[in-house]
Amino acid sequence: MNQTFTRDLGGDGRLYLEDLRVGQRFVSRSHTIDKEQIKVFAGQFDPQTFHLNEAAAKTTLFGGLVASGWHTAAITMRLLVDGGAPIAAGIIGIGGEIRWPRPTRPGDVLIVESEVLEIAPSHSKPDRGTVTLRSETRNQRDEIVQILTAKLVVQRRAGVDRRPPPE
Repeated sequence: MNQTFTRDLGGDGRLYLEDLRVGQRFVSRSHTIDKEQIKVFAGQFDPQTFHLNEAAAKTTLFGGLVASGWHTAAITMRLLVDGGAPIAAGIIGIGGEIRWPRPTRPGDVLIVESEVLEIAPSHSKPDRGTVTLRSETRNQRDEIVQILTAKLVVQRRAGVDRRPPPE
């Protein structure tokens, strides 16, 4: 059964490996992106015409100004860190896959919906484990603008018995 959690299950504002379940879902707050944000980010990190110049962007395959995919990824990260995935010790990625099925445009209101796909306690490092988290960044029309499937390192709660159960 899928459940959406937006509150702390661990008692300290963040979730530990023991608090997570496959199918568990999280929803972030929203972020509205505008032309200025798109141009500032692109000017510093992805200076391509379709991110910087509205008139020139109309002649590209996008047909208008669009945010860099990396800008969408950065906003997604901010939304996850700000509570969209309330993981203890932070969002620490060790790999993943990212896709941008459609562009992010000025005026889009982005929200991130995440689901826990897999949980694996570490055998060599008993203070942590890995979690595979799929996050879909959606706009106000519920269109997916980014899909991020990330493998995260997640801390275990201090004082939890980590010995294997007796046989």
